[in-house]
Amino acid sequence: MAFQTVFKRYELKYMLTLEQKEMFLDTMSQYMAPDKYGRSTIRNIYYDDDSYRLIRRSIERPAYKEKLRIRSYDLASPDSTVFVELKKKFDKVVYKRRLALPETDAMRWIGREEVPIPDTQISREINYFIDFYGNLKPKVFLSYEREAFFDKDGGDFRITFDENILARTTDLSLCSPSYGTQILESGKVLMELKCSGAIPLWMVAILSREKIYKTSFSKYGTAYGTLIFPEIYIKNSVDNKETITNGRNI
Repeated sequence: MAFQTVFKRYELKYMLTLEQKEMFLDTMSQYMAPDKYGRSTIRNIYYDDDSYRLIRRSIERPAYKEKLRIRSYDLASPDSTVFVELKKKFDKVVYKRRLALPETDAMRWIGREEVPIPDTQISREINYFIDFYGNLKPKVFLSYEREAFFDKDGGDFRITFDENILARTTDLSLCSPSYGTQILESGKVLMELKCSGAIPLWMVAILSREKIYKTSFSKYGTAYGTLIFPEIYIKNSVDNKETITNGRNI
C-alpha cells in the first residue's frame, strides 16, 4: 500500500566543523531528540534529462525550481519501501510531495513503465512533472550519513547533520552499496534547520554567539559541478567567488 506525505517548510543550511557539530549536539540535547531513523545512510537517485535541464536551471538561482528523486533510508532491495519525492522551492519556501512505493515499482514508474500506482493528488503531480520534462533518467547517485533530530516539545522544528557525502554517475541503484566521490570538504558537516515558521530562540542564540551564518549548498548541484560539468565549477570559482562546491540551494 502506497502512502503519501506533503511538506511545506523553510530549510536553512549551515556548514560546520566537527567541533561545532559536537557543540550543537551537547547544547541541543535538552530540546531535541533523535528521530525514528536516528543515524542512517540516506541514498538518493536524482533524475534529469540528457541536457541536465533541471540542475542547470537550479544553479541559476531562479525564484522557482524543482527536482525529482527516489530516496531510501537504508540499503534497498527490490521489495523495500522507498520514497519518490517531488521537491519544489519558491520564494525560499520548500514544498515536498512524497509517495512511498516498493523500490521496483518506483524505478519502473519513473522510467514510464506500466505500474499500478494509486491515483492520488501527489501521483498526478509527479506524472505531470515527468510528462512535462520528458525522457527523465537517473543521472546521479548521492548518499550521506545523516543524524536527524526532532523537537521534544512536539513542534515541527527539525535538525539534521550530514557527513560523508558521496556522489557517482554509474551504478545508479538504491540496492547498490554506498560509494563514490567525496563532494564535501573533509572535516565539514552540513547542518540543516527545518521548520514551518521561526527558528527557536535557543537556536538563534547559539548561531549568534558562535557567529555561524547561513550558506548555500546543493548536493546534486555540487555533484553536477564536480563530476559532470567541472568547467562550471572552475568558472564560478574564478568569476563569481561562489562556486558550486559552496553550493546552490535546490
